[in-house]
Amino acid sequence: MKIKVTEEIWKEGGMYVAYCPELDMASCGKSIEDAKNNLKEVISINFVECKKVGTLDQLLQEAGFYEEQDNVLLARKELVSFSPLEVGI
Repeated sequence: MKIKVTEEIWKEGGMYVAYCPELDMASCGKSIEDAKNNLKEVISINFVECKKVGTLDQLLQEAGFYEEQDNVLLARKELVSFSPLEVGI
């Protein structure tokens, strides 16, 4: 089974940060691709460890995952737009 999550990428100094808001997990790397790959690894390791101790279902439920379509677990909400926004102050 697979899971569909949101991946946010931003730059902090000389590093790129990859963040998954549904799971509240993050990682970083020297390139965008490194940050993405490291985030996938962090998520995978967390899932393996949660499965070992029997808390994976609880983690997924608390993160808002509930529906499976074509062997992919989906969240209740899906990010459809993400862009910088300037607002006057």
